[in-house]
Order: sequence, then structure tokens, then C-alpha cells
Amino acid sequence: MARERREIKRIESAAARQVTFSKRRRGLFKKAEELSVLCDADVALIVFSSTGKLSQFASSSMNEIIDKYNTHSKNLGKAEQPSLDLNLEHSKYANLNEQLAEASLRLRQMRGEELEGLSVEELQQLEKNLEAGLHRVLQTKDQQFLEQISELQRKSSQLAEENMQLRNQVSQIPPSGKQVVADTENVIAEDGQSSESVMTALHSGSSQDNDDGSDVSLKLGLPGVAWK
Repeated sequence: MARERREIKRIESAAARQVTFSKRRRGLFKKAEELSVLCDADVALIVFSSTGKLSQFASSSMNEIIDKYNTHSKNLGKAEQPSLDLNLEHSKYANLNEQLAEASLRLRQMRGEELEGLSVEELQQLEKNLEAGLHRVLQTKDQQFLEQISELQRKSSQLAEENMQLRNQVSQIPPSGKQVVADTENVIAEDGQSSESVMTALHSGSSQDNDDGSDVSLKLGLPGVAWK
């Protein structure tokens, strides 16, 4: 007679549940031991009952198997991490490419290119965007013109002020040109007078020497003509 298959669900009776737990635990540990012996595998089982009681089985050392499991989990996480990073980078790259293509298309449409697929509403919106952009460009240009005009006016005022200061400095300089010329003429006149005085003195000296010579010639009884 075939054995009736039991439905897998929680056993309500606590006593029956404990009996089933003990039987199944022994069978599970037996299967684990057979697996480790037949296949030369490291097997470890950890089971907690509903009351919190620990039951465990290890084909070798439980700590060694747990350490091996932790090391394998870390290595597995490191091996999977580059794959996740590459997928993330690929997703970002694809998103950036889409944004670049969309921005390039809008730029070409603002230049009046590739307008065939646009609807009337999209063309009107594009026209508004262009008008707004043109208004901002003209406003910025006018602002720069005003700034340049203000800068030129400031420089002009500064130059006019410097010119006025130079005029004031020139007007405060004393007129010394005439005084210098008069002093020069006086020096020349004095030099001329001194020269005439020297020549007169020399001429007088020469005449006196001649007179002294005449007197000497007369005293010596020599003719005056021969002395000259």
C-alpha cells in the first residue's frame, strides 16, 4: 500500500511538532554525513528549534568551514563588484549620450535645421524660445554699450580735470624770462665797460712809457726820432 504524502505546513500540536523536528533533524544530519563521505565535501549544518535550541553538524571543523564560507563570500562580493560598477558606468554613459543627442538636435533646430518632424505647437514654442533668446542678447549688448559709454565719460572727465590742474600749475609759474634777459644785457654791458677801461688803461700806459722814453732820450742827449 502506498504511503500517504503528508502536506507540508506548520504542525499545530507542539508535541507532534517536537517529535517531527527530532526525526527530521536526525534524517537531515544523516544525509549531510552521507554527502560529505560520498562526495568528499565539507558540509556544515546549523539548526535552531522553535524554542531556540541549537543543533549543528560539521563534516570537519565547524569554525574552519565557517571561515571558508566567510572568505568565499568576501571574494564573491569583490568579484561581482566590478561587474556592478561596469553596469552602472554603462548606464550613465548611455544616459549622457541620450542627453547629448537631444541637446544637439535642439541646437540644430534653433539654427533652423531638421524642422520637418516638428508640429505647429513645437514650432511656435521654438519661435518663442528664439525671440526670448534674441531679447536677452540685445539686452546684454545694450548693457555693455552703456558700460563702455560710462567708462569713456569717466576717462574724459578725468583727462579734463588733469588738464585743468596743469593749466593752474602753469599759471602759478613766475614770468622769469624777462628778468633773465635783462640780467644778461647788464652783464654784457659791464663786460664791455670793463674792456674799454682796460684798453684805455693800456693806451694810457703806452703813452706814459713813450713820454718817459722821450724824457730819457732828452736827458741822454739822443735825438727823439732815433728813439722812436
